[in-house]
Amino acid sequence: MTGAAGFAGQWLCRELLHSGWNVWGTRLEDELPPGALDAESRGAVQWWTGDLRRVDAAHETLEASTPDAIFHLAGIAHVPSANADPGGTLEVNVIVASRLLGDARVRRVAGTLDPVVVIVGSGEQYGRHPDSELPLAESAEQRPMGVYAASKAAQELLALEAHRAGGVRVISVRPFNHSGPWQSPSFVIPALVKRAAALRGSTRPLVMGNSGTVRDFSHVSDVVRAYVALAERGTPGESYNIASGIGTDMASLARRVLALAGVEAKLQIDPSLVRAADVPSLVGSAAKLRTTTGWAPRHSLDTIIEELIRAASH
Repeated sequence: MTGAAGFAGQWLCRELLHSGWNVWGTRLEDELPPGALDAESRGAVQWWTGDLRRVDAAHETLEASTPDAIFHLAGIAHVPSANADPGGTLEVNVIVASRLLGDARVRRVAGTLDPVVVIVGSGEQYGRHPDSELPLAESAEQRPMGVYAASKAAQELLALEAHRAGGVRVISVRPFNHSGPWQSPSFVIPALVKRAAALRGSTRPLVMGNSGTVRDFSHVSDVVRAYVALAERGTPGESYNIASGIGTDMASLARRVLALAGVEAKLQIDPSLVRAADVPSLVGSAAKLRTTTGWAPRHSLDTIIEELIRAASH
């Protein structure tokens, strides 16, 4: 697994370990940030430490691990950061994936390795669609807005080409927004939880950006379960949404955070936090995933918020 030390990566490591897999993961540094892996689980993962941007890194990782399945999670995941550095984003989100797929393709042709490759994209690949088309199915046109979304769409195109032309057993996934404990406060729900906690005992408002933007939220543990289910039962060459199918506008989300945190505050829009090119509404359908694997979410939006509130208080 690439990106195993990241937010979703650690949750996926935990899911795989609990399901009896032998897990081999990449990390950029020896020290892991706080995450879903406890000390015992961290020790159970076989780690490769290094920068996947190195030309020979993909070859080294596959040579060392000889995997039956590859989960490619490594990448720049924070949309504003990605959009602020187009060159760096394309290097990490596209070039790294192309080298990994290329090496897997060579090994498949040579008959030495034929792993399932789960390529993690994003619901952001769809871009703007009218509300009448929501929730979006995988057949919806991809209209990426911003470097992040475009890089994920390009990654998927390369992956599906590797399947069509090289027979690599690629499964592309398009997870919509997901959150949970240990996610960075640069993402929306942890950010709102942090701001709400800071308002206890004050009369100040909760400051936020786009209040009318609608997003589809899932718990990260449900998302990584879908990754595993698709690696085991997905159809190579296909793309799958991972989504709740429920849209929540940011103002309603903020009010829900305040209510569950037991904080009374008004909402105040900060223009500096508003994204001018934001996609107004982004909600996905996971019907194809459900039909193929039997997957179903186990956690509600309230559960995500409650777990983040509890985590913030420790």
